[in-house]
Amino acid sequence: MKKNQVMMLCAFCAALLALWSCKPHAKSGTVENALADSLNSPKYAKGYTVKTLSDGVRLVDVADPQKDKDQMPATYHFALVPKDVKATIPEGYTEVKVPIERTIVMTMLQLSNFTALEAHDVIKGITGTKNLFDKDILQRVKNHEIVKIGMEGNFDPELILAANPQVIFISPFKRGGYDVIKETGITLIPHLGYKELDPLGQAEWIKYIAMFIGKEKEANQKFAEIESRYLDLKKKVSETTTRPTVFSGEMHGGNWFAVGGKNYLAQIFRDAGAEYVLKDDNTGGVPIEYEKMYSMAAHTDYWRILNSYPGDFSYEALKASEPRNALFKAFKDRHVIYCNMKQTPYYEISPVEPDAVLADLVHIFHPELLPEDYQPVFYQLLK
Repeated sequence: MKKNQVMMLCAFCAALLALWSCKPHAKSGTVENALADSLNSPKYAKGYTVKTLSDGVRLVDVADPQKDKDQMPATYHFALVPKDVKATIPEGYTEVKVPIERTIVMTMLQLSNFTALEAHDVIKGITGTKNLFDKDILQRVKNHEIVKIGMEGNFDPELILAANPQVIFISPFKRGGYDVIKETGITLIPHLGYKELDPLGQAEWIKYIAMFIGKEKEANQKFAEIESRYLDLKKKVSETTTRPTVFSGEMHGGNWFAVGGKNYLAQIFRDAGAEYVLKDDNTGGVPIEYEKMYSMAAHTDYWRILNSYPGDFSYEALKASEPRNALFKAFKDRHVIYCNMKQTPYYEISPVEPDAVLADLVHIFHPELLPEDYQPVFYQLLK
């Protein structure tokens, strides 16, 4: 009798213990999911959101950060499912098994994310190598580890299929050009970092890529370092009392395309302690006639230029391209801020190094805030 009572008591205690142990486990899962959301969800980027389900599936929603319905009317929904998980996908979501091992990228900005995460081995296709500096990518192309699929509107479907990508990262916009790729049946993943209006928001897309390739920890650490350096320098600049003025761009085809007051570059100018002349413009960019640009920027302190000039760019070359350029105060004062994309891997690196771009501009606008031996990464005053 006593033996039976003891056995019943033990069974009862075991049941209580099991019940008690289950509660913390459930709570732990909730906490882990909340932590995953906080790490993977963007703080600055507006183009994607992340929600982690109880089974580890991540629901990723992608939409235009600029809310330009004419440019990109669709909103995309993806369910990132770990390979060892069988999950019921919510209606409207496209399932992607992660981590992926093979992909194609379309732009330098996308490539910069993989470079920052040391994940070139995942890339099996790119559009081309023109103005590409990265030695590792160039070697992989030479070794046929990465194929060149052609440019937009002229993609080679056979090469795309030969690369055997699980997904293809694209930059969707109104012109299209992806019909050939769509016919392959390969899942297309939009990457909208190029439409972010905040420099840190653009850089934060490394966390987006990381969720697809299983490098979340590396991405979170990398971005935290970028954010820290950027914000620390921005804080130093905020304490300055002088704010020089700056404008940007050149004449091309009869018009001057200037970045608008909402553009991420305009934000970097502000964070670097300068006043951008088009600060009241509420667009990402706008074409302007020369006369109008001159009326706004004739007496501006600095002039920023980014181009692919063959050879060494100079004030003489700038004047030769448009004689009236010599009329700007920034030209006369030799205050042209310059970066040559044929000599600097600007688009390969700058999207994930906004802190370096910021430092270059601070070095020009407020040199007293940086060490005397500071070496520019992208921008310096044209000599």
